[in-house]
Amino acid sequence: METRAIIDRIKKNKIQPNLRFRLKRETEAFTDLLFLSLFDIETPIEDNMPRLQEKFDQLVDLACWDPDRSCASIWEEYLQTLPGVLEKLNLDARAIAECDPASLSIEEVYLAYPGFYAIAIYRLAHELYKKRFPLVPRLMTEYAHRQTGVDINPGAQIGKSFFIDHATGVVIGQTAVIHDHVKIYQGVTLGALYVAKNLSDTKRHPTIEDNVTIYANATILGGDTVIGANSIIGGNAWLTSSVPPNSKVYHNPEIEIRTQQNDQ
Repeated sequence: METRAIIDRIKKNKIQPNLRFRLKRETEAFTDLLFLSLFDIETPIEDNMPRLQEKFDQLVDLACWDPDRSCASIWEEYLQTLPGVLEKLNLDARAIAECDPASLSIEEVYLAYPGFYAIAIYRLAHELYKKRFPLVPRLMTEYAHRQTGVDINPGAQIGKSFFIDHATGVVIGQTAVIHDHVKIYQGVTLGALYVAKNLSDTKRHPTIEDNVTIYANATILGGDTVIGANSIIGGNAWLTSSVPPNSKVYHNPEIEIRTQQNDQ
């Protein structure tokens, strides 16, 4: 087949008119600058505000595809949410520093904890998600997912003083609801019991009430599943039904240990 014919066939199958991968790169650049502007003492917010608005305007040009809907006012609305987001993130950082005996300082949490970074990008993306700004919130949390191993859908609702320890492998679905002072460990999944497309407008992911701790590799599924306040979910537990408050749930595998003497 001649080169011209190959090119024509490729062009014929490039069928998504809004698929510009530059949107992904620009979203990541905006996310980096926003994160530094909120936390880094050498990145003054007053100097960066015009740059942030300029980058956001670029995202509007790339992502606001509906001709009947203007996204121009979203920046001003989003800007109003940032002080509150920062207050929540400072509470998250404090919760991590106070709960983790391995933490040597609050600065270490901001700089070195992947769980904190994932929570930060989620909270920043969630406010845009509530504005129904197309695709950008999802690209923000996917950027954090790629860097941390934590996959939080921007639609999830997460309360104050949230702690993800070790981070890697955590999955939190779109309709999950997490209340205040919740701690989860690596490998935890808050997922859907069914993944049929016709369930897209229903609550598919669990609710976690106040002061719950969920240990490593636990899986909790279903929109009707509620983990009651002050409960502890042990590692490797698999739950598809609700747990009352003040419960302890453990997975008990059968483990047999033999010494060489016993094997003789």
